[in-house]
Amino acid sequence: MKTLIQSPTDPAFVQDPYSFYAEARKHGQLHHWQDYGMVAAFGHSAVHMLLRDRRFGREVPEELRKPGPAHLAPFLAVEAHSMLDAEPPRHTRLRRLVLRAFTSREIAALEPGIRELCHQLAGSFPDQPFDLLDAYCTQVPVITICRLLGVPEAMAPQLLDWSHKMVAMYQASRTEDTEHAAAKASQEFTEFLRGYIAERRNDPRDDLITRLIAAEEEGDKLSTDELIGTCILLLNAGHEATVHSLGNGVKTMLQQGWQPEWLAPEGIEGLVEEILRFDPPLHMFTRYAYEEAEVFGHTFQRGDQVALLLGAANRDASALDDPHRFDPSRLPKVNKSFGGGLHFCVGAPLARLEMQIALPILFEHCPDLKLAAEPEYSNTYHFHGLTRLMVARS
Repeated sequence: MKTLIQSPTDPAFVQDPYSFYAEARKHGQLHHWQDYGMVAAFGHSAVHMLLRDRRFGREVPEELRKPGPAHLAPFLAVEAHSMLDAEPPRHTRLRRLVLRAFTSREIAALEPGIRELCHQLAGSFPDQPFDLLDAYCTQVPVITICRLLGVPEAMAPQLLDWSHKMVAMYQASRTEDTEHAAAKASQEFTEFLRGYIAERRNDPRDDLITRLIAAEEEGDKLSTDELIGTCILLLNAGHEATVHSLGNGVKTMLQQGWQPEWLAPEGIEGLVEEILRFDPPLHMFTRYAYEEAEVFGHTFQRGDQVALLLGAANRDASALDDPHRFDPSRLPKVNKSFGGGLHFCVGAPLARLEMQIALPILFEHCPDLKLAAEPEYSNTYHFHGLTRLMVARS
């Protein structure tokens, strides 16, 4: 196994991580990434297997758990009640209860509202160059999440601010200031949701928070802390992923020279899957080994961490032909962007729906859309998204 050195905050890597991934894959599926101090899976086969191997999981092994720093207590309290880092039986229980409220029927019911929102936003674009991330890609998912949860749409800017500060905790560029900002945002977000959940207990509405309160299985219900953790997870994960997916996707379409058939009803699903594969919003997900396990010639010991590089797996030539070519008609589909196994993203159907609606409507309103400045990616690895997306209409 090779030891690789590559700073995740290096400007060249931030703009193009795929060259590093491709060079690593030439030498095998697994390598030790020194900057992270752990083994990383670069190949599709290894990532696919590790996502489903129950010898590995998200929850920190008990003997490795340590009290977090006092200044992070509000942030850690939210994480402690989230299903993102839980394993069975706790994960099984939480996911079942959440899916009783977050059903495919409820997601499908959002479609007319998302269409109306997209038309409204696209119809309000200025004539001069503007930032599509701010005007469209951010607004669609955050307003949709507000409507889904049942919180006032006027809260969208505040929810975005809390979300950005909390999600920054997962970035390689994290600092102590990041930690204090995340803790403050977590405290404020928690206090808001605690009050809002209390209101919904007394005044039920047709929204996700009310359905999460009512969700029950064999007498079991979500606690208030679990409700708060679930709502924050849905906002943070859903917003971050969909904003980057839309932004990266429009950037790619404009650079490639998009074709009308990509946006047709029979082509839109393929377009969305290829966008997610080609330039995904999340590039790394980690797991802990729960027992001694040999994987692709490397023996993991209990407690070892492994990085699953979703962005690298999506461009593995052993899994698909010509992986660096953008091809919405590509078959079969190879897409690890939503993870896999027990932790497959619960919000994937909503993210796909938003993209399948937002992209055709954008280009219906702006068929002559073009880049007005060279796009640049943010220094936010292991997320992968643009700082802004300046566009213009001819």
